[in-house]
Amino acid sequence: MKSYQEVYKILITETDYLSGEKIAERLNLSRTSVWKAIQRLQQEGLEIDSIKNRGYKLLDGDLILPEEIEANSPITVQFKPSTKSTQTDAKEAMEAGAKGDRLYLSTSQTMGRGRFQRPYYSPDKGGIYMSLHLQPNLPYQNLPAYTLLTAGAIYKAIKNLSLIDVDIKWVNDIYLNQKKIAGILTDAITSVETGLVTDVIIGVGINFSIAEFPKNLQTKAGSLFSQHTPITRNELIAEIWKCFYETEADELLYLYKKRSIVLGKEISFKKDQEIITGKACDISDQGQLQIELANGEKIWLNSGEVSLTKW
Repeated sequence: MKSYQEVYKILITETDYLSGEKIAERLNLSRTSVWKAIQRLQQEGLEIDSIKNRGYKLLDGDLILPEEIEANSPITVQFKPSTKSTQTDAKEAMEAGAKGDRLYLSTSQTMGRGRFQRPYYSPDKGGIYMSLHLQPNLPYQNLPAYTLLTAGAIYKAIKNLSLIDVDIKWVNDIYLNQKKIAGILTDAITSVETGLVTDVIIGVGINFSIAEFPKNLQTKAGSLFSQHTPITRNELIAEIWKCFYETEADELLYLYKKRSIVLGKEISFKKDQEIITGKACDISDQGQLQIELANGEKIWLNSGEVSLTKW
């Protein structure tokens, strides 16, 4: 572990100011090394107060520590401070023979993408960008509804740690105060020889504490925390995947439907270049959305996008 990471681990456990001398003694570092570590942490976006003759105090912000995430969840973690896309990282590792149950994690993406190849805003401060590689080796019809399960796990983790109730918009978006704070992208790879889904990569992007958004996103996107962050990203990441692995699928699907903002609402969607409206009635365990049309007919929507007529 690098010096600045060790200094961070000390500061995050302290509730009062701690002198550079005491930090240096604990870590067997020079005072200059401690000062440089503080500078590095501030460059990483952490808010650290400094008072002469008292020392340093961490006011806000955190540092991603893969070993801490691994210690509190059932997965291994591969971390890069910045990457093109964690989804690409996972695919490249998979093609090179990497085993499943590994999380590819970053705090910045230069080519992040969402559904339909849309760019996903991934700044270098305040975000969580991660992709989990799984190896189900199952027929497609037996595949769990990974997007729904992940959304349920995200809701449960946030609720467990912060008591905040986020909402879920079919099929893959997490909302808070009518603004999107997270998205899920699930890719599946099928073997031509066996017809089985051999690999699944679940990509998750979370606006944890992003302070500013581009003008075109300001009315649509928000963050889980807009000011002080009462939990760390390490805690949230570990809790999400702990909930994903250790919670029964039925419970996660129940939570998904419970927090759905489309069920019971009038929605619209595009089919064959036509905008159709109807009432969202149900969500199947496979993730299909049941819609009742104006004529009373009920149909199932397997994929695509829906819009709420009103919130």
